[in-house]
Amino acid sequence: MTDTQAKQINEMRMRGMGYKAIGMAIGLSRDIVRNYCKRHNLAGYATVVSKNMKLMVDGKEVCHFCGNPIEQPKTGRPRRFCCEKCRREWWKAHPEAVKKSEKASYTLVCEQCGKPFISYGNKNRKYCGRECYFRHRFLAEEDQEDAVSEL
Repeated sequence: MTDTQAKQINEMRMRGMGYKAIGMAIGLSRDIVRNYCKRHNLAGYATVVSKNMKLMVDGKEVCHFCGNPIEQPKTGRPRRFCCEKCRREWWKAHPEAVKKSEKASYTLVCEQCGKPFISYGNKNRKYCGRECYFRHRFLAEEDQEDAVSEL
């Protein structure tokens, strides 16, 4: 069984599908799907499993990405993911979940090109990007030298 098949089994099981239906959709036998589900706490009636998994995710007992159980620390913030890899993959797949403050967005004007740009978290930026910074910093000196040599 591949990792993609395992993810498909998890997703289909959360939607309330049975072992046989999952096996036919993925191309595995019912017994392989059933054994996988038993090993990963997905056994039982599919509707009950999907409700229980939602409760477990809301209660932060399983990983938000892969569904594996999480050991919560005794003190501190409860964990949402079982490992760093799952955390990164989940945030990569859900960029809309990032909470950005509207107060931290600043509309500024680039000193080099004069175009307005939005800076998040830094109101002291002078340039819209690296190209404008390099042009202003290094090419401006060459332009000044050329002007002096023309005189």
